[in-house]
Amino acid sequence: MNPYIENLNWRYATKKFDATKKVSSQDLEILKDAIQLTASSYGLQPYKVLVIENKEIREQLQPAAWNQAQITESSHLIVFANNTKFSSINIDSYIDNVSITRNIKQNDLESYSNFMKSKINPLSSEAKENWTAKQTYIAVGNLLSAAAFLKIDTCPLEGFEAKKIDTILGLDKLGYSTTVIVPVGYRSKEDKTQNFQKVRTPKEELFITI
Repeated sequence: MNPYIENLNWRYATKKFDATKKVSSQDLEILKDAIQLTASSYGLQPYKVLVIENKEIREQLQPAAWNQAQITESSHLIVFANNTKFSSINIDSYIDNVSITRNIKQNDLESYSNFMKSKINPLSSEAKENWTAKQTYIAVGNLLSAAAFLKIDTCPLEGFEAKKIDTILGLDKLGYSTTVIVPVGYRSKEDKTQNFQKVRTPKEELFITI
């Protein structure tokens, strides 16, 4: 079996983590690299990613996440939050980054900047929020694959009260909102779900070749 596919078969949504095992700083940096290098619409990355290790903060978050054990038992908690107030300012910041990184004059990037603004600015606030939220899921998928490659367990969670999480983390004041929470760490031997057969839609039903 291809090693990449083998790793994806190995991973599962870990229900119980071994609280005594911690992800090394080196491996954590690799996970952060994977998130940073994730593709996004126009390359804008309209989100923030919080890496939470602090025990007290995670205990505060747990009630707002349906008291799920993974919140406190995992090695780290990675919170993906989308930009809820995306505007031309964010595009201008991205253009500045492109100019510096690629040594391109701002004037030479003006047409691309105007193109992005012409497509994004007319969107309603709700449409913009939906768009930025969708971008976080691309990064989450990349994180899950990178973690599986390193044999680090994960469990993407949508079961939480976003507004409460945002308040605790101060995201609401920054113009961001929690979309997905991903505990990362190492599975406990007591987690019986690790032995369950993976259930997926058969390829003949999932794929349509045209």
